[in-house]
Amino acid sequence: MELKPGYKQTEAGVIPEDWGIDVIKNAYEIRNDLRLPLSENVRKKMQGPYPYYGPTKVQDYINEYRVEGEYCLIGEDGDHFLKWKDMPMTLLVRGKFNVNNHAHLVCGIRNETIWFHYYFKNRDITRHLTRQGAGRYKLTKGTLENIPLAIPPTKTEQTAIANALSDADALIQSLTRLIAKKRQIKQGAMQTLLDPYENGRLKAGWEEKKLGEIGVFRGGSGFPTRYQGKTEGLYPFYKVSDMNNEGNEKLMVNANNWIDEKAKKEIGSITFPKNTIIFAKIGAAIFLERKKILNQESCIDNNMMGYVFDTNLYNVEYLHYLFQTIPLGKLVSTTALPSLNGKEISVQKYYFPNKLEQTRIATILSGMDAEIAALETKLAKYRHIKQGMMQNLLTGKIRLI
Repeated sequence: MELKPGYKQTEAGVIPEDWGIDVIKNAYEIRNDLRLPLSENVRKKMQGPYPYYGPTKVQDYINEYRVEGEYCLIGEDGDHFLKWKDMPMTLLVRGKFNVNNHAHLVCGIRNETIWFHYYFKNRDITRHLTRQGAGRYKLTKGTLENIPLAIPPTKTEQTAIANALSDADALIQSLTRLIAKKRQIKQGAMQTLLDPYENGRLKAGWEEKKLGEIGVFRGGSGFPTRYQGKTEGLYPFYKVSDMNNEGNEKLMVNANNWIDEKAKKEIGSITFPKNTIIFAKIGAAIFLERKKILNQESCIDNNMMGYVFDTNLYNVEYLHYLFQTIPLGKLVSTTALPSLNGKEISVQKYYFPNKLEQTRIATILSGMDAEIAALETKLAKYRHIKQGMMQNLLTGKIRLI
């Protein structure tokens, strides 16, 4: 491929002609002599204000420090190397702290430490690693020293690029904290709004009923492999795995399999009406506590259960929020294969307000969900923008100086 004028091909990829290419041992200092391996039992006896880092996070706080200044940490071993797209491979640490013997300490003298941090933060370096059993890798100091990296010619440019990425990180972290706060507020609102008591007294109009009095729990049907993967038909046929499909966070709208009326009769499948609340009834998926709402008349497999009720009397959104508070995983049978029994769930008792109040409560909580979803969409957009920034700034495709 023809190179753009002003760029060159290197072992670290295409970079500007005035950028350098070097191995880490020539560009940075590796200060593993500052590491302080301490067992958990020892650390318990020396609790204090100074962070004690592992390769990916703070593991403890102790009463002394061995390292002071600005350093970048990169793991020596672990499974995090396989998750380089989704989690940071490096940590930038400033101040007084300690590091255990599972992370390398990298310090910049001729180059900025923060450049190393961002250059390797989400970079795939698995080809440089040695295996330590299934799924675990090791990055030795000798290997680390000889990994090549591209380096802008001046510290000023290194800092400008790093600061731009740092600003993007700060925006993402701020939005992440806001989403977490909004989720906590919503959780508190759910506890308050779904609580039948106020000031120790039962709220007016709330009545205690068994789930089986207002609805029916029904299991799904088996799904023959000959219909696997059909993308057209009258009815979506959902499996437990479909709960993971994109867009199925609350409403089940995307199915991997469909059947027509003839196939439905052939396999003896039962359809579930729109607004049925569904969840896993067999296997480990029960303990994920996922409850979803059918968006249309559908079929579900025999590993799932549906709760069918009169939507003229009960608000589906309200019941869905109520089901989110019900730990179905605690109702599983004690057999070798975890399973839920509809009869056992049916006798569980809860208090219900009238439908008007149910709708009011559901509207409030749905509004909170919509606000959180909008923030999550914005967060995904910011992360995508930052990914583009990294691809362009760390390779010199866009120059800030």
